[in-house]
Amino acid sequence: MLYRLFGRYLFGVLVIVLLVYHSSTLPAFAANIDPYIRRYLHVTEPISLNLDGQGNTRLFTPLELSAGKQMFETNCINCHVGGATLPDPQVSLALKTLQGANPPRDRINALVNFMRQPMTYDGSQETYWCRQLSPNFLSQQQVESLAAFILTAANKAPGWGTEDF
Repeated sequence: MLYRLFGRYLFGVLVIVLLVYHSSTLPAFAANIDPYIRRYLHVTEPISLNLDGQGNTRLFTPLELSAGKQMFETNCINCHVGGATLPDPQVSLALKTLQGANPPRDRINALVNFMRQPMTYDGSQETYWCRQLSPNFLSQQQVESLAAFILTAANKAPGWGTEDF
C-alpha cells in the first residue's frame, strides 16, 4: 500500500516537473520564429515542400523558414524587395514567374541550383545580377532554408512578387 502511494506521488511530481519544463521552453522556441512566418505565411508547424518534381518532399520547420527569411534579408532583399526583382521587374519571385523559368525554379532543388549557379530566366547563360551562393558561403541546409522561405512566400504571402505589393 505504501509503495502504491509513493509511486503515485512520484508519478505526480514527475508530471508536474515535465509540464513546468515544457511550458518554460515553449516561449523560447516561439520567440525564435519570425512573426512574418506566422502572420503572413501562416506557418506554425512543419510544412512539406516539393524537392524535385519526382514526388520527393522535405519538411521545413517554422524555425528553418525564419532562418531562410533572415538569409533573404541579408543576401537578397536589396534586389528582391517583397519578391519583386528591381534590376529586372519582369522577372519577379512570384510563383508563376518561377514556374515559367527555364528550367522551372518552383521546387527546392531547382531554386537551390539556381542560387548556386545563377542563370538568366531563359537558362541560356550565366547571370551576374544574382549573387552566387557557393557552399563556402552558405551551407546546403542554409540555402535550402532560403529556398523554402522564397517558395513559401511565393505560395502564401499577399502581394509577394506582384506589382500590387
